[in-house]
Amino acid sequence: MDALILFRSDMQTYLRAYTFLSQIFDYGNTDFEKRSIFYRALVRLLKFGREREGVDLSEVKLTHHSVRNRGQQNLRLSDEDAPKLDPLTDAGSGQVHEKEKARLSEIIARVNDLFEGELTDNDKLLYVDRVIKEKLLESEILVKQASSNTKEQFAGSPDLVPELVSAAMDALDAHTAMSTQALESKSVQREMVNILLTYSRLYEDLRERASAV
Repeated sequence: MDALILFRSDMQTYLRAYTFLSQIFDYGNTDFEKRSIFYRALVRLLKFGREREGVDLSEVKLTHHSVRNRGQQNLRLSDEDAPKLDPLTDAGSGQVHEKEKARLSEIIARVNDLFEGELTDNDKLLYVDRVIKEKLLESEILVKQASSNTKEQFAGSPDLVPELVSAAMDALDAHTAMSTQALESKSVQREMVNILLTYSRLYEDLRERASAV
């Protein structure tokens, strides 16, 4: 039995060596490969009853365990005083990129004079730069126009305001106060179009959507 176990171990050693070395250079002799194929198949058959599928632990029970207090230990990283790590500071203080921050600030400054009522700056920003803009990005008419015209030509499109009104109507339920003013005021509509084109990248995003189709 010991001889058989040694024989199988030698074959496994050969297989590991051949698998590794064959990736480095060409043996130039197919006998080595044939032998490795034969050994790999033979090793699977050489089972001598010592292998077990698993150990049955169903009857094993933990009756007790021991916890010992060995006192406090001072872990030294070196013989000298170990350098101290700086504490975590300014958590959550990540900054928006300056260009993006300036763009959002400009939009807020422009929309502050558009809408009245108890509305936060974020309400106004999200309404114009997110809700209305996303609705306009769904317009197939504007997507086609942005893809085939310059920004200056696109700004003169007669479909911009009607599509803006349609977008405001779609958002009416969620943003009643601002949508009502956008629907009733021509000056608000014109200024929203100006904001969307100048600061909200409406034209550029429409062209990107057109190129992705």
